[in-house]
Amino acid sequence: MTLRKSDAAPAPPLDLDGLDLWIVERGMLGLPLDEQLAGFCQRIYDAGYPMKRAQMGMGTLHPRYGAHTFVWRPGAGAVEHTPRERTTLSRQGYLQSPVYYLRSRGILEMRRRLDTGEPDEFPIFPELRAEGLTEYAARIVPYDPAQAAAVAERAAAPNLPPRPGQALDGVFFSCATDRPEGFDDGHLQQVADLLPYLTLAVKSRSTYDVASTVIETYLGHDAGHRVLTGAIERGSAETIRAVIWFSDLRGFTRLTDTLPRDALIEMLDSYLEAMARPVHANHGQILKFLGDGLLATFDLTDRDEAAVCRDALTAAAELRNAFPAFNEERKAAGKPVMDFGLALHLGEVLYGNIGASDRLDFTVVGPAVNEASRIQALCRPLERNILVSNTFEETAGGAARLESLGFHALRGVREPQELFTLSA
Repeated sequence: MTLRKSDAAPAPPLDLDGLDLWIVERGMLGLPLDEQLAGFCQRIYDAGYPMKRAQMGMGTLHPRYGAHTFVWRPGAGAVEHTPRERTTLSRQGYLQSPVYYLRSRGILEMRRRLDTGEPDEFPIFPELRAEGLTEYAARIVPYDPAQAAAVAERAAAPNLPPRPGQALDGVFFSCATDRPEGFDDGHLQQVADLLPYLTLAVKSRSTYDVASTVIETYLGHDAGHRVLTGAIERGSAETIRAVIWFSDLRGFTRLTDTLPRDALIEMLDSYLEAMARPVHANHGQILKFLGDGLLATFDLTDRDEAAVCRDALTAAAELRNAFPAFNEERKAAGKPVMDFGLALHLGEVLYGNIGASDRLDFTVVGPAVNEASRIQALCRPLERNILVSNTFEETAGGAARLESLGFHALRGVREPQELFTLSA
């Protein structure tokens, strides 16, 4: 592709001396991506680069978002950060964007006038023109330069359309100006020469963000943070007091024998989301999903224990109250429904790394966890959705609105335990 060159006389070079080192230093500090972009853009703008808008984007590994986009404007005060969700609508917008055009064809740069009166090539161009912008330039800095050639070769092959799954991977950077004559060729090249430094700094921070997301997605926020900050040695654990939430779904095993694969996964995801939502909303942490159930904790460290118990009870009440309407919606849609059982217990647990030398699990273990599991197993025979231990009830205090169900034997526990349920 032939890039447009400016017809104006060359402008004096921008004074960007030392900016490459400055970018690397900020990258080594691990500054957030929006701060890195803001600092870079402000410095080239102050040096005389006439851009009125800059955009940076990169893919990410996240269960909900597929990419992050950052937009900088001079004088705006803050960078606009937009995570691109993994939805059909978001995907359609991406397929009509300059970044997809470049990535899918293995093209590293493009440059377009916005004031020629020609039909708009991309939906974003009318928006830029409405801001008074006259020229747009974009570039991808690939993580693997060899990949660019491979993608370009495929894109050039006859009868082989671009494949989104094999698109060029790297950092996308675009900028636009309102100067009537557009960008100066030399200035554009100066900025392009700095983009590999920005890409390296951005990739460093982005890699850390991806690692944080993956760890917290699979371990939970607190456990993930502990692992990422060094708690990775087998046997590194501490004793904490916590409220233990142990819940599972009733009827799942029966449905696994009758439902098609996709319907089974949809049902399990929907119900686990319904059980997880009140836990997260009330300061709890889900440590793991156990097939059709989950194990969560409400940490009592540095908090009033009665207040933490109230949080857990609020979460339990929200789950109980939401389930009937949730099941009615599924019935109306012709989908199978299930019920739930939940135990709330309180006690000391070991919280940390347990497992093999090369395969660890960050979790909670101890008698209190086992007792919570035993209590939850009584939900079905006692025909109750929620069961609460006497230890929890004593700590929660009289404001908990709990009613006694009498004493019951727990498997593996010597003395019968008084159990409670949440009042209607």
